[in-house]
Amino acid sequence: MLTYLLFLFSKVSLAGDRITPSQNISDARTLVSNDGSFELGFFSLVNSNNLYLGIWYKKISVRTVVWVANRLNPINHSSGLLMINRKGSLVVMSQNKSVVWSTGLGAQKQAKNPVLQLLDSGNLVLRDGNSETSLWESFDYPSNTLLPGMKLGWDLRKGINWNLTEWTSPDDPSPGDLTYWIERQSYPDPVIQKGTNKFYRTGPWNGLWFSGSPGLNPAYDDNFVSNEYEVYYTYTLKNKSEISRIVLNQMNTFLERHIWNEASQIWLRYPLIPRDHCDNYGFCGPNANCIISYSGFAICQCLLGFKPKSPERWSLMERSQGCVLIKPLSCKKDGFNTYFNLKLPDTTNSWVNESMSLNECWAKCSNNCSCMAYTNSDIRESGSGCVMWFGDLMDIRQFTVGGQNLYVRISASEIVAREHGRWMNKAWRGVVAVAVVAVMVGVVLYIYRSRTNIKDKIEAFVRKQSWFYRFKGENTDEITPQHEMQFSSMNTFTIESTTNIK
Repeated sequence: MLTYLLFLFSKVSLAGDRITPSQNISDARTLVSNDGSFELGFFSLVNSNNLYLGIWYKKISVRTVVWVANRLNPINHSSGLLMINRKGSLVVMSQNKSVVWSTGLGAQKQAKNPVLQLLDSGNLVLRDGNSETSLWESFDYPSNTLLPGMKLGWDLRKGINWNLTEWTSPDDPSPGDLTYWIERQSYPDPVIQKGTNKFYRTGPWNGLWFSGSPGLNPAYDDNFVSNEYEVYYTYTLKNKSEISRIVLNQMNTFLERHIWNEASQIWLRYPLIPRDHCDNYGFCGPNANCIISYSGFAICQCLLGFKPKSPERWSLMERSQGCVLIKPLSCKKDGFNTYFNLKLPDTTNSWVNESMSLNECWAKCSNNCSCMAYTNSDIRESGSGCVMWFGDLMDIRQFTVGGQNLYVRISASEIVAREHGRWMNKAWRGVVAVAVVAVMVGVVLYIYRSRTNIKDKIEAFVRKQSWFYRFKGENTDEITPQHEMQFSSMNTFTIESTTNIK
């Protein structure tokens, strides 16, 4: 858990939540947001003599840092000072007056009356006087924590990439190898990378949720924006009194949601990803579907019309090479196989048109021999928009519920084979049905014959009893109705006891 225990030293909070060029923040002074939720100041970690400028939660007992300014350049064995310089930039200096960190606003228009304010959201904002437009803000440069209201994505006008980077260790806030960001292709896709290698992909936003994380979260409201100016994901808490954050860390659970428990005075950790092996990027390789079995094992299955690229490795459970086409596609005669409840493929080689219908999308994909799959870009209501994939279909997984439909191209020969298979299945079902009916008829006839044989035996038994009386010389014609009734009752009891049939 990324909870950072800091050296405790006496600090004096400045009046209010802001400073001007005539004020500064030193080691012993802090800035506190108006509602008392967050605090800005200098801190040191337990096993380090380095000094950092950061923001942490003010109201909780465990000092937990959510943002660090000078991650790459800590102050060593010295005091620190934060100030607004004559150009309107924020500057962090060491005791010898050397600059260790700056917002670098010198090239921009200088602010006449710069004001630095720590907001209730935890965002540190530099403004010109009472202007609502910020010159700089800490939310544009996240560390390893995504707070409610922060953005993950891109400001296309300023060229800013809002991304999370892990701490190197609990004692070192410098950027580690893991990065959580949004790839900027035509269909944006959030990913976690280690260096240049993808570890996890959430899947693109489909209007309700990311296709790799189906379902609405009961704890917070997700929002995704994609236009010519910005592409970003953000969230807000439904319970405004809850203290919660999303953390990218160096543990095996790359992304976690942390909730502060006031009663026990600890952070409760809820792993978000990875949930299982199918969350690992490209676990089954290209053109394969990753399925979690009821026992929890990951099963790889080639898509219809594809076969393992390396059958030998596939049989040894080494399936990262994925699958390849069984037969070449013939383009115009090709069809599409429908898959349900999927995480959509990697969108690196995709194309999007948000105004097209699904039928128009099918027609466009059918007429493009390079198009391997298509679906709606927005699943709200009856669906809208068009997404097409070209080349290998990478990082697909199966969900039991909540995934998305995907229409994958298959060759004409596969269509014929599939239809033949369906016909054979129907034929076999017909044969089975006829066989079942025949068996049932046979059973009915057997029961009928059995009952008939029993009846014949009963009649024979009665005749035998009549013959017995005649053999003893009795005149059966003289048997009275009372005798006859007793005889009949006796026979019936005897037969019932013997045959158990009434």
